[in-house]
Amino acid sequence: MLHTTRAVVLRTFKHSDKGTVLKAYTEAFGIRSYMVRTGSRKDRREAALQPLSRVELVVTESGDKEMHAVREIRVSMPYLRLHVDHERGLLALFTQEVLYRTLREESQDPALFAFVMQVLESMDSNAELANYPLVLLVELSRHLGICPAPPGPGEGRFDLREGCFFAGDAQHDLCLTAEVSTAFAHLLSSDSGHPTTRIPAVVRRSLLDGLLTYYRLHVEGFGELRSVEVLRTVVGG
Repeated sequence: MLHTTRAVVLRTFKHSDKGTVLKAYTEAFGIRSYMVRTGSRKDRREAALQPLSRVELVVTESGDKEMHAVREIRVSMPYLRLHVDHERGLLALFTQEVLYRTLREESQDPALFAFVMQVLESMDSNAELANYPLVLLVELSRHLGICPAPPGPGEGRFDLREGCFFAGDAQHDLCLTAEVSTAFAHLLSSDSGHPTTRIPAVVRRSLLDGLLTYYRLHVEGFGELRSVEVLRTVVGG
């Protein structure tokens, strides 16, 4: 049966001279793997197969098969600034890695799909990008079910291992400092994760490292990201 769905390209793998395996996050089905035949429409389809492309797919869903077929693919929302802005390109590498390692459900999730589309648009259009990686990780944690509760009275530090704020002295090394914990709490309480006060560059860097550690501890298979070193040039600005 043919279906039409919006999707975000997460990754592609070359299968043959005339075929590519597409890993996509779809609005209708969640995570899916598709076989895309290039053929005479190679140039147009390759443009749509770039990482994080926002596309429309006409697909054949084949029951419980792991691999489905793409009949048509086209870019539905072209990026305006992403491909001509080096800083946004670095953010795209980071975003692709994060989404590829966290989006796994093979079922429809309208709220999560809407969030993914919103963060991709903000990456392309927002003027201020320094907090973008932090906002992405904080807001995504809400959809993944690993977002911590805000701190209570006197709870001035965050325990990465236990996933909670606490009062008193740290019992191990996997805890954020008081200053970084305060910035984290502010992001958690801000509207859509956008802080109303400026976060210093050194705190942004420390919080990014802490959040990535938090994801490694609480998201199975998250691991080390390859894009983090270059990303620090954006976060540290």
